[in-house]
Amino acid sequence: MWKASVLGMKRIGALFVLFAFLTLLLSGCWNRRELNELAIAVAAGVDRVDDRYRLSVQVVVPGQVASKKAGGSQAPATLYTAEGDTIFEAARRMTQVSPRKIYFSHLRMFLIGESMARAGIAKFLDFLMRDHEFRTDFYLVTTKGATAEDTLKIMTPLESIPANKLFNSLQTSERVWSPSLTVTLDELINDLSNEGKHPILTGLEITGNREAGETPENVNAIKTDANLRFVGLAIFKVDKLIGWLNETESRGYRYIKGGVKSSVAFVPCGDKGKVTLETVRSHTKVTGKILGSKPEIEIKAFVEGNVGAVECRGLDLIQTKTIDELESKMEKKVEQLMKSVIAKVQEEYKVDIFGFGEAIRRSHPGFWRRHKEDWDDRFFPNLAVRIKVDYHIRRTGTLNNSFINDMKE
Repeated sequence: MWKASVLGMKRIGALFVLFAFLTLLLSGCWNRRELNELAIAVAAGVDRVDDRYRLSVQVVVPGQVASKKAGGSQAPATLYTAEGDTIFEAARRMTQVSPRKIYFSHLRMFLIGESMARAGIAKFLDFLMRDHEFRTDFYLVTTKGATAEDTLKIMTPLESIPANKLFNSLQTSERVWSPSLTVTLDELINDLSNEGKHPILTGLEITGNREAGETPENVNAIKTDANLRFVGLAIFKVDKLIGWLNETESRGYRYIKGGVKSSVAFVPCGDKGKVTLETVRSHTKVTGKILGSKPEIEIKAFVEGNVGAVECRGLDLIQTKTIDELESKMEKKVEQLMKSVIAKVQEEYKVDIFGFGEAIRRSHPGFWRRHKEDWDDRFFPNLAVRIKVDYHIRRTGTLNNSFINDMKE
């Protein structure tokens, strides 16, 4: 009996020692950070000032975005700026002006100033990828005609926090208006690392009166004095900005890359009339070929759309012939959009932003290994690109023929 009791005590003692040892392996909350100790960053931007980085961070003011206190005299966000020889140094130096440590895990937008983009973006992107606080699902854009710091100062209507406005506006613009494009950090790094494709980012500019845009009065009027607008696409050669595509050229680029979810275009009809067509989906197949010793690219675009508006008399949408004619006109229009942007990039910038080199690498890896070093200089500017567009009209709207046909002359 006594031996059994001793044995039981030993087992209890062994379990106690085991539990005590296991507690040493638990991390607990030794590195916890309370919400009231953090400054939540929702947008950031970097500019090049001489040989230094200027980091600007837009931070939420919690009391102003809370539902019960919203609408106070204080702005819903504040901007902190610091400089450093590296972007990491600038981020830490920001504690000299911020009462709390900047917390980047909720970042929604990252703005690359035009000066920074032209100097090269690869070095500071390494910091964004390496730091554990940065997630990779925020969007990156390039400012045009303004610094990232000045752009982050603009106060915006509808969305009280400017970062939210930019995030939502870019998502919406990409979804319903094809010239814009969302690019995450992972996607940008992938374009920089992969062979046969140079990066591209959406541009962002300030419209109107910049000084007035930095004041609360900018959002108190029906028509704001200044606003932020996405405009065109920025072209990079490796990691340096070298030029821009305008809105029309950016649409051509999006059709080449495929995945256009929604867009609007028109074709002529009758006497100075127009038929507006809404693209609802598109898919593109890019194939690389070698004919003789020369590479060629074949693009097949499959596009579907609906009739959105009719502004001319005598157009009978019930007739198959009419639909065929509209489809043919749209095929030529989309094809021209694609050809014009390819021609401009080949002649003016001479960098493969379309991924044609990647298509050649997939189809003819041996050719690519031999010629990848001189692809941009020798092959891409003279590359023959054959385009075939297949456009289908699926719906004509809630009515067939327009009431304009029945109006009196």
